[in-house]
Amino acid sequence: MGLFSRNKKVKDAGFLSGATDYHSHILPGVDDGFRTMEDSLEALSIMESYGVSRLWLTPHIMEEFPNEPARLREIFEELRQAYTGKIQLNLAAENMLDPLFEERLRKGNLLPIGEKGDHLLVETSYFTPPHNFRGLLRQIKIKGLQPLLAHPERYIYMDKEDYDDLHAEGIKFQINYGSLGGFYGDAAKQKAEWLLKKGYINVFGSDSHNLKYVNGITESEITSGAAKRMLEIAKNSI
Repeated sequence: MGLFSRNKKVKDAGFLSGATDYHSHILPGVDDGFRTMEDSLEALSIMESYGVSRLWLTPHIMEEFPNEPARLREIFEELRQAYTGKIQLNLAAENMLDPLFEERLRKGNLLPIGEKGDHLLVETSYFTPPHNFRGLLRQIKIKGLQPLLAHPERYIYMDKEDYDDLHAEGIKFQINYGSLGGFYGDAAKQKAEWLLKKGYINVFGSDSHNLKYVNGITESEITSGAAKRMLEIAKNSI
């Protein structure tokens, strides 16, 4: 039997207990994620039952969803007032590296992530890198922020050399734990397992968009080897 031979359901794998989820779209009515406060509250209840202790709400900010941080803060406060559970809620954003992002970066109109507010969760198209990708990452660093690349395992255009280079440049990676259960297909699963073996993953998240998403990823199965490595990653914080 190999390291990745025995399977466990994500909800039973142990790594969610006491964990921080660094990527979710549970903030209601702002992007392609949760639509209603009721569904958002139900999702939080489910995640609490699996032991999640801290959650970052990271709505999209992109040209398609040009959310203003001030408005997101208002909706976040509404959710916090409505939620009576034990999960510590925090607000950040998932920033698409597009022309709107460049404008927001110049103005400093951002919602960073992390205990010190010194990281920035960023994403690209799944199919092609943005113009001046590496240059944008350097600009983020010049602003005093650490780029945290969302779900790198899902970027079709990236290969192992790209991940090696980004890791060498100090870019941090956030994995979707659903990828390890095949929720996004075999290619994302294989990349996720490779990134785990390389030790490139810094933190993880659900990337939950709706209740079906939450149930699907937690019911998916991952190997015992992947679960063991995720337990180690769960100790990390940014």
